[in-house]
Amino acid sequence: MTIDPQKLNDFVGKMVGDLGAAMSAALVMLGDRLGLYKRLAEAGASTPAALAQRSGTDERYVREWLAAQAAAGYVGYDAATGTYALSPEQAMVFAEEGGPAFMAGAYEIIAAMVRDEPIIAKAFRSGKGVGWHEHDACLFRGTERFFRPGYAANLVANWIPALEGVEAKLEKGARVADVGCGHGASTIVLAKAFPNSRFFGFDYHGPSIERAHGAAAEAGVSDRTEFAVSTAKQFPGSGYDLVAFFDCLHDMGDPIGAARHVREALDDDGTWLIVEPFAHDRTEDNLNPVGRIFYAASTMICTPASLSQEVGLGLGAQAGEARLREVVTSGGFSRFRRATETPFNLVLEARP
Repeated sequence: MTIDPQKLNDFVGKMVGDLGAAMSAALVMLGDRLGLYKRLAEAGASTPAALAQRSGTDERYVREWLAAQAAAGYVGYDAATGTYALSPEQAMVFAEEGGPAFMAGAYEIIAAMVRDEPIIAKAFRSGKGVGWHEHDACLFRGTERFFRPGYAANLVANWIPALEGVEAKLEKGARVADVGCGHGASTIVLAKAFPNSRFFGFDYHGPSIERAHGAAAEAGVSDRTEFAVSTAKQFPGSGYDLVAFFDCLHDMGDPIGAARHVREALDDDGTWLIVEPFAHDRTEDNLNPVGRIFYAASTMICTPASLSQEVGLGLGAQAGEARLREVVTSGGFSRFRRATETPFNLVLEARP
């Protein structure tokens, strides 16, 4: 085997960048947990001592953290004044919880992936699955915080209007099932926007449903939301005008069985909204930065979740529209289309 020195140097350079990004994950979590980003955004340009005082932390630790953040390009540094600051764009990503570009929550998902590596390694050898409930608890909080900004920015403004006749039904008063609702972020976004409708959130993970109850109360929408522990193949109720699956169909062991149940639960003129990670149908077309993130999450979280359940179809987070169409139509739906999309989402509409 002949080594090309230039190719080796280029690859090592790429690895240096990747190592820096990976090692920054714990530092982002620290900044998020300790409120360092938020305090820096509030104060503007600050010395390490000033930021430490505002955040109730130790100056020596903060000094080292800020230098690492500046080296990563996550904060700015002014050598003349010895101060650090967040640009408006950096503040949106790290300090504005719930904003459309907030990404700090994603690092809790990364932490769960690293902490859960031993159990995933066992699954690789055995071929068995790893259920959602078996992961580190920070996965559940991180998932809510990572996906909530996208729902807040797109769900009411873009995704619902892209569906045939659904917005008018919601404004008038509709019955909606949010299946795989987790902590209820998507349910709450809809309930706040459409007060005349009734929303039912379902998830098999009990602690998530408990959190959803609390989140709905905090948001002031308890009067029009209900949450219950249930699976996608057994959630109760019928005559729903809208059933929504946000970023969860590919996690299910039997997505075709789930599709059949949705078909039975929907009103004859109802709509199934399916939001999935953006993916092309061919692997080679997903070998890009977005695909890198989704394939990694799918390896550690999504595929193990599916393999832990009955059937264990293992769609994976990059199944693609054609494969999802097969699943949906096999479940009894005759109409299926891509309603809209974002760089991170496929927004699909299925009707009887």
